[in-house]
Amino acid sequence: MENIDNKKTPVEIINNKIDWNKKIKTTLTDNIVVIIFVALCLICIQVAQMPMSFIINELVSRLSRNLFLVLSLIIPVLAGMGLNFGIVIGAMAGQIALIAVTHWGITGLAGFSLAVAITIPISIVFGYLTGVVLNKTRGQEMIAGMILGYFTNGLYQLLFLFLVGTIIPMNNPVLVLSGGVGIKNTIDLNSIKYALDRAFDPFFKITFVHASMVICIVLIALFAYGAYKNKKEDRYEKYINALIKAVIFVVIFGLLIVLSQQKSIINMIKFPTAAFLVIALICIFTKFIMATKLGQDFRTVGQDMHVAEVSGINVNKTRIKAIMISTVLAGVGQLIFLQNIGTLNTYGGHEQVGMYAIAALLVGGASVSKATIGQAIIGTALFHTLFIVSPQAGQNLFGNAQIGEYFRVFVAYGVIGISLALYAWKQVKARKDL
Repeated sequence: MENIDNKKTPVEIINNKIDWNKKIKTTLTDNIVVIIFVALCLICIQVAQMPMSFIINELVSRLSRNLFLVLSLIIPVLAGMGLNFGIVIGAMAGQIALIAVTHWGITGLAGFSLAVAITIPISIVFGYLTGVVLNKTRGQEMIAGMILGYFTNGLYQLLFLFLVGTIIPMNNPVLVLSGGVGIKNTIDLNSIKYALDRAFDPFFKITFVHASMVICIVLIALFAYGAYKNKKEDRYEKYINALIKAVIFVVIFGLLIVLSQQKSIINMIKFPTAAFLVIALICIFTKFIMATKLGQDFRTVGQDMHVAEVSGINVNKTRIKAIMISTVLAGVGQLIFLQNIGTLNTYGGHEQVGMYAIAALLVGGASVSKATIGQAIIGTALFHTLFIVSPQAGQNLFGNAQIGEYFRVFVAYGVIGISLALYAWKQVKARKDL
């Protein structure tokens, strides 16, 4: 009888294992930036009074063209190199390849694929050189990456303003300025516009709602398996986290089923399947590489370079590999971005790539030393939701849409500044605690 009376239920076991007050407090503290931006987005959506179908359509388009660039930032963060402002160098590599493909007149998916094939080796070289420089500036990688981006931008402009048409022959009136020297400021990319986004259209088309239902099913299965595995291994906190996420996506799936039965414009929103499939592949690649020996080296170097060196890890080579991967992904990400936009601003299209991608990552709750795929996705969605609705919100509140433009630029720089300040404050606090 005594054994039966003392037997505890699963809920009691979990309550004994987890300090819920501490858990809730930690969760709120860690996600304060996300909570603030969710509130900002909801307020701006309410004030803007824009149709939800328009917001979702714009958001899907922005996610498909921007998310790849944001995901390219994750590996350097995990390798302890901070926020890679140097991804603009990868973006320039992508633009170099795209100009070459446009000059050769190769169009459609073949032209986009060739641009990717050219971008990869250029990005590898650029990434290696960037990694070598950043190894010389340990502890100052972010500012060094930013300055290196400015320096490379100078070389990029020298190439396309002065060398093309003089040392590098190019007889193409569509690309070259009327004087015969230098590339035009704006290049029409209609030849490869939507080359990736609509790659699957001849075979099948899927709407946003149905695609979201498929994604929910996949995520429910993954989180349910994670919950089962963690419960089996007595990792109760992770079990609860996975279970909560599974339940959330079950609810979302139910709402999507209800929505799919309604006569709504949202049900007509198209989903760029190929672009999101490529994004899914980079997520799988990131997960896979972090589970390999190289990924473990990245984490070890990120946590403590001295311990990594003592463990026999070549720290410099590991850091260079992290930057090389990030630069290659950024180059491909810029191609995905440009094929969606359909226009290349030759001399300015890459300049803000790093700033906006980093801001989006930080909005998702990432920091200088920690970033996840989930944070990248959430941050990109919130950041660009704010970009979509803020001009109209500014117009409705103050009679001037430009106020909304100023606000979103302020947000981009402000969130980076606050994140860096918080990181510095945490480092000082950690030293005092020691």
